[in-house]
Amino acid sequence: MTIPTTMQGIQLIGHGGSEMLQLNEAIAVPTPSANEVLIQVAAAGVNNTDINTRIGWYSKHTDGAETSSNGISAEDASWTGSALRFPLIQGADVCGTIVAVGERVDAQRIGERVLIEPCLREVDGQLLDQPWYYGSECDGGFAQYTTVAARHAYAVNSKLTDIELASFPCSYSTAENMLTRAKVVAQDRVLISGASGGVGSAAVQLAKARGAYVIAITSPSKSKQLLALGADEVIPRDADLVEALSENSVDVVIDLVAGEQWPQFLQLLKPGGRYAVSGAIGGPLVELDVRTLYLKDLTLMGCTVLGEEVFHNLVQRIERGEIKPIVAQTFPLAQIVAAQTLFLQKQHVGKIVLTLAS
Repeated sequence: MTIPTTMQGIQLIGHGGSEMLQLNEAIAVPTPSANEVLIQVAAAGVNNTDINTRIGWYSKHTDGAETSSNGISAEDASWTGSALRFPLIQGADVCGTIVAVGERVDAQRIGERVLIEPCLREVDGQLLDQPWYYGSECDGGFAQYTTVAARHAYAVNSKLTDIELASFPCSYSTAENMLTRAKVVAQDRVLISGASGGVGSAAVQLAKARGAYVIAITSPSKSKQLLALGADEVIPRDADLVEALSENSVDVVIDLVAGEQWPQFLQLLKPGGRYAVSGAIGGPLVELDVRTLYLKDLTLMGCTVLGEEVFHNLVQRIERGEIKPIVAQTFPLAQIVAAQTLFLQKQHVGKIVLTLAS
C-alpha cells in the first residue's frame, strides 16, 4: 500500500479543558526507527488516562479537578513525574495493522493486526529505566498512523472487530496486572470498586476467569449489567460496605476509586489480605489507620507498570475467548470532545471507542 506523508489526528496543545484538543489534518506521518513498526490505526479507546493527562491531574500541584490551563503546573504532570511535550497525540488503546517496519524488524510482520501494549519499556531503540505510557510521554493512537517498538505491537488472532479489540489494551491490561500482582486464584473473594468502568468491568471478567468469587461495587442502575458479566454480588456504591459485607470478609480488594470510602476497604480485608490500586476517581487523598495495616498483616500494592507477562497473557485470553469486549458507544475521531464528555458522565458500562477513517 502507499503510505501518505500526512495524516489526520487529534493534538493536545497544553493542559486544560477540552479546548486543548485540536483536530489537525496535516500531521506528518511518523517514520519507524530501526526497531519500530508503523501501524495504521483502525480504532482507539477513550480512557481516564487521556483526560487525567489533559487536565494535569497527575501533578501533585493540582487538586485533580478539570480546570483551564491557567495555573496548572506542568513540571510533574505525567506518569513519570516529568513535563509533557506539546503538541501531543494521546490515545493508549489501539487496534490497527502494521503497514511498514524498521530495518531491524522482520518484514513478514507487515499486514499483522495488532494491539499495542500501552506500558512501554522501549522507545526509539532504548530500554527505559522508568517505563513510559503510550500517548502520555510519547505520541499515541488518536491519529491515523502511529509508531511503536515492535516488541510492544502484539499480533492478535481473533474474530472480534477492530472496535471490539480496541476496547481491551489499557483497561484489560490494567485489570490483568492488578489481579496478577494480587495473586488472585480460585475461591478468593474479590471486591472490585468502580466495577462498571472500563478497568472495573474488565476486572470482573478476568477475576471470574480465575475462578474467584466477585463482589462488584457500582450504582444500582448498572447492577444487572455487572451480574451479566459474571459478578456474584453487586453492592451499591453509596452503601456502608462493612455493614453490607462484614469485617474480614474478602481476600482481595481491586480499587479504582479510593475516596472517602477507602478506610472501609481495609476493614473488609481478611488478615493477610491483598489490596491493589490503580485509580483514584473518588479522590486521591485518603485516611489510613496504620494500625489496621500492620495488625492485619495486609499487603498494599500500587499498580502502574505492567509485569512482563501481563500483556502476552491478556492477548492469549482474548484469542481463547475467555473475555468479551464491552463497547458502550463509538464516535469518529473528530468527535473526541463529545466522546470524552459522555465518558465523564460515567453513565456507561464498558468502553467508548473512537474510529478512524482509512
